[in-house]
Amino acid sequence: MDRRKVCVLMVLWAVAHLSFPGYGLRALRRTTGGRRGSGLTGQDANGVPLRRSKRGWMWNQFFLLEEYTGTDMQYVGKLHSDGDRGDGSVRYVLTGEGAGTLFKIDEKSGDIHATKRLDREEKAYYILHAKAVNQFTNEALEGESEFIIKIHDINDNEPRFTKDPYMASVPEMSDVGTSVIQVTAIDADDATYGNSARVVYSILEGQPYFSVDPETGLIKTALPGMDREVKEHYQVVIQAKDMAGQMGGLSGTTTVSITLSDVNDNPPRFTKTLYEFRVPESNELGSSVGAIRAMDADIGPNAEMDYRIIGSDGPGMFDVTTNRSTQEGVILLRKPLDFEKKRQYSLRIQVENSHINPHFYSSGPFRDEATIKIVVEDVDEPPLFERASYIMEVKEDAARNTIVGSVSASDPDDKRSPVRYTIDRRTDMDRVFNIHAGNGSVFTLRDLDREESAWHNISVIATEFNNPRLMSRVPVYIRVLDVNDNAPTFATNYETFVCENAKANQRIQTVSATDPDEPLGGHRFTFSLAPEAAGKANFSVRDNKDNTAWILTRRSSYNSLQKSVYHVPVVISDGEYPMQSSTSTLTIRVCTCDREGNMKLCNPEALTARVGLSTGALVAILLCVIILLIIVVLFAALRRQRKKEPLIISKEDVRDNVVSYNDEGGGEEDTQAFDIGTLRNPEAIEDSKQRRDIIPETFYPPVRRPVLPPSRDNNGDVRDFINQRLQENDSDPTAPPYDSLATYAYEGNGSVAESLSSLESVTTEGDQDYNYLSEWGPRFKKLADMYGGDDSDRDS
Repeated sequence: MDRRKVCVLMVLWAVAHLSFPGYGLRALRRTTGGRRGSGLTGQDANGVPLRRSKRGWMWNQFFLLEEYTGTDMQYVGKLHSDGDRGDGSVRYVLTGEGAGTLFKIDEKSGDIHATKRLDREEKAYYILHAKAVNQFTNEALEGESEFIIKIHDINDNEPRFTKDPYMASVPEMSDVGTSVIQVTAIDADDATYGNSARVVYSILEGQPYFSVDPETGLIKTALPGMDREVKEHYQVVIQAKDMAGQMGGLSGTTTVSITLSDVNDNPPRFTKTLYEFRVPESNELGSSVGAIRAMDADIGPNAEMDYRIIGSDGPGMFDVTTNRSTQEGVILLRKPLDFEKKRQYSLRIQVENSHINPHFYSSGPFRDEATIKIVVEDVDEPPLFERASYIMEVKEDAARNTIVGSVSASDPDDKRSPVRYTIDRRTDMDRVFNIHAGNGSVFTLRDLDREESAWHNISVIATEFNNPRLMSRVPVYIRVLDVNDNAPTFATNYETFVCENAKANQRIQTVSATDPDEPLGGHRFTFSLAPEAAGKANFSVRDNKDNTAWILTRRSSYNSLQKSVYHVPVVISDGEYPMQSSTSTLTIRVCTCDREGNMKLCNPEALTARVGLSTGALVAILLCVIILLIIVVLFAALRRQRKKEPLIISKEDVRDNVVSYNDEGGGEEDTQAFDIGTLRNPEAIEDSKQRRDIIPETFYPPVRRPVLPPSRDNNGDVRDFINQRLQENDSDPTAPPYDSLATYAYEGNGSVAESLSSLESVTTEGDQDYNYLSEWGPRFKKLADMYGGDDSDRDS
């Protein structure tokens, strides 16, 4: 059936082309609604006049073949007017799209030609206007007519895919015919004409795994059971061919990268059936014992798995968790290990996929099991206390060396090493307690006071005798029990007064007591007046039986001038055993009060204090006086400084200081400076005067020279004196200063310059030969020019 359709289409295409000779020029359609009376007609490429109506023709389109490759301009058609008699009086004018550039008209004959090669894909048709005018007057012979030039399509564009390459994925193990992706190719040719734009898809590479629908370009799976674990990536090449896939059509290709996505079709599997781990018994709780891993060929979420313990001979000893990043089962310690109690554990662990695909239940089960053997290794452990903490009690009146309690620890290892006990002195800085090193008995070293410290928290250390580095600690809390050893006192320092106009039995103060002891039944205080004050008391004490007492007056009036202060001794006792009591004195001042009993004025001392100044006021006045004195002193100093005349009054008054240096001395230790007056008076010279800064050598005794008779000249000859002194010092080796003569007479062998010492130079300048300077290089060229000349030059 498809072949018949193709044949019919080919016959129709051939008939259409043969019916329009001359480069595909089409017959013009007659318009029933055109202008009447129009005399402008058209001819086809063969010069055959177009059919005309009763009153003339109107045309609407010409056809032109695209991609013309001829050397001459392509002929489009011919325009002709009924008014054209061939005498050259008619001129044809063409306007519109491409007129004058793409299309040109012969003004005399009306022939239209295409000047350029046209592409239908760029522009499918052109709208132009034609009219005939008088050659001489430019008057229109008839109205303007519109026509269209359509570009006739040829198959000059191959199909192009919208993407290259395509990326797609499909689940592995998919059924045959599962859609993967649809590819699309577009042909720029005219789809309404022929088969130039009719595209057919085919697969060039990728068989037998995939297939493609020739009409839609939909790619589907063609092979069942494709496994990602066997092959994951596929490259499929799809071809799109126009002309309905017939021979001679143009084609384009694209690549489709297809990846098989993973599904959970593989169960996890342990690599071994038995795993063994060794762990020291000293491992901390929560630490890792070991890790196991099951292998799963799947990836991503399909490879996630969960581990759990399904059997153990030590319930609750271990736990297993899954490390999501590595998919390992980590075995954790949940209870302490003890080598002496149990040395080996056996676990049964199961692993299972977290996400199971129901489609692959038949491939299951998706789980596996393995046995874990855990061997506990012995570790030399520190001593172990019987309790995690100890609480002891001792009375505060306990004597020194009283045993408070004891602690007990033992070596958990098989060797049962003896244990030594000590107290961590950082927890008992005052050394209140001590412990017996052998039996762990805790006893007191100092007297205790519960009111000072009710609890003592110490730390006891137990170490092995054989290995002191192994130690353990235990907290010991010692509570100091209360003993009634403190007498009660007033709760506060009471300031009490009585009015001069007070009445008898009037309450002037309520007092209470406090006791640092803490009896079990609470405090029970009693108040009474001291026996020594009971006979002549001016005040009385009434116990209220609620740990408070009232202070009452015993007479009706008091006079502050007779006595301004009263001291009332109050005895306070507690009700504990042994009973403790104390006498507290209450000071009562006599004051002047108003009718309501409000204090107005107390004793004369208070009145005097009110008249005088307070201490703060006196300090402030003293500070002000000191500040004023400092200001006055500073002001006087500034005025005195202004009166001094400056060293330089003006810029013109510049004075020089002349410093005379008459003596050069002999150094820091020269206490007898040289006097130049001696030079003028040789008679004043002291014979054999030694310097104090040196010690002459004993084996060089000073040489005394005869003193020359003085010159007749009274002023003295300085030159003779200096020469005399120079001769004496040259002859005396102990005479200062000690000059050291450095002789540089030898500089080694092979030196061209020989000796540089002027003391050893026995030759004159005329005997020297300086020609060797020119051999020393450019740096000595100047010296060579100065001294390296001939003898004749030097003589001249």
